[in-house]
Amino acid sequence: MEKTVYSYPLHPECPDLRRLADDPTEALLRAEADVVAAENAAERDRYLRLEAEEEAQQDGRGVTRRTFVAGAAATATALATAQFVTTSASFAATKTGTLIHVFLYGGLDGLSLVAPAEDPVLRKARPDLLLAEDSLALSRGFKLTSAFKPLEKWLRAGQLGFVPAVSDERLSRSHFQAADACNLGGLPGETGGRGWLDSLVDHLGKGTAFRSVGIGSTLPRSLVGNNGALSLGSVGSLRLNGDEKYRAATEKAIKGLFTGINHPVEEAVQDGLGALATAQKLAATPYQAAEGVEYQGVGNSFKQLAQLIKGGANVRVATIGMGGYDTHENQGTREGGQLWRRLNELAGAMAAFFTDLGDRAADVTVMVSSEFGRRVASNSGGTDHGHGGVVTILSGRKLAGSLLGTWQGLDDLDSGDVPEYNNMFNVYGSVAQGRFGLTNAEVDKIFPRMKYTPIKLYA
Repeated sequence: MEKTVYSYPLHPECPDLRRLADDPTEALLRAEADVVAAENAAERDRYLRLEAEEEAQQDGRGVTRRTFVAGAAATATALATAQFVTTSASFAATKTGTLIHVFLYGGLDGLSLVAPAEDPVLRKARPDLLLAEDSLALSRGFKLTSAFKPLEKWLRAGQLGFVPAVSDERLSRSHFQAADACNLGGLPGETGGRGWLDSLVDHLGKGTAFRSVGIGSTLPRSLVGNNGALSLGSVGSLRLNGDEKYRAATEKAIKGLFTGINHPVEEAVQDGLGALATAQKLAATPYQAAEGVEYQGVGNSFKQLAQLIKGGANVRVATIGMGGYDTHENQGTREGGQLWRRLNELAGAMAAFFTDLGDRAADVTVMVSSEFGRRVASNSGGTDHGHGGVVTILSGRKLAGSLLGTWQGLDDLDSGDVPEYNNMFNVYGSVAQGRFGLTNAEVDKIFPRMKYTPIKLYA
């Protein structure tokens, strides 16, 4: 009987967990504690940076919005969450499209997603994990797992593509280090603990309180920074804290308290209340997806974004996380296998999302990545931590092909792993550049300590 794919990002037998504690439960708790500690450190660094900027930019009006955000935690809490009050403009901001970063925690085996057809290295190294005969054909002699058949429509339309052999020389084979760097856009010391998507938002102009959204109970590292991203499990979860019967009166009191004071605090609070009103309006009526669309599993996260996008919330960057990709054993690459089912759930969710959006999908790009790939050779029916992985792109804009970037084969492996032929942050930057029309110089600022080199992704 097959073992379960764990929803937690790491497999209980993962070496990264065994180094933390002998007992799997204790190791998981320690891993989660490390994540919280890192988030707290990043938030502390953010506040220190804002204070330094404030001292250098005093404008004579006393407290500015940045000081308000950094120092008035009590007021922010009264508005349900600090993220409500850090937006830069009104709800009626100019639409610029949406980039959604889906992160697959655990380390996706990219060769179980896309692989060179009839490759002798693969046949020898992983005979039990080869893609099946019913795989879909890609360009340049590659094939795609049949688990992605729900997305075949977009593949044929030139809107689904894959970049193989993606990594960065600074990434280790540790989940914690690699995932952190992938979300920050570099090492913590290089980025100041600020997420790459938050840095990206700096270049997108003014937007609404919903311009930066993480779907889930905690804010991912990629959104940590200066732009006040929202973290929500559902659209209806955005509300003022406290007793339901006092919420309307509380909202009215807060609005009156900060009205007509000719101060940045007023603008911040009004923006926050505007976000709250928008969320309440969207949640007032049960969401109806387009005819025939069903959201299941991770699809429920996509459903929240569909509701925001179709409701005109002007989401510009968003994140979704999905665990269960740390496949050390019983991986199951072919139909019915564990990894196949996981990928099929993801593909079904993405297909439902783009179908639900209809014409609005033209303004949306979904990018899927993981902290690293797996080793080329199989081990006990699974795979161990590797290096080069795969980035998946589903785009409303036509792509340059179904297999993108550089591929030089598997004859010269990196210590048994897929080599890095495409730098991860060049891929991230090229996706963002194609979505938002950024200059090379703007992308350079998003990823510190590296010189951006564009990769041709779009037609």
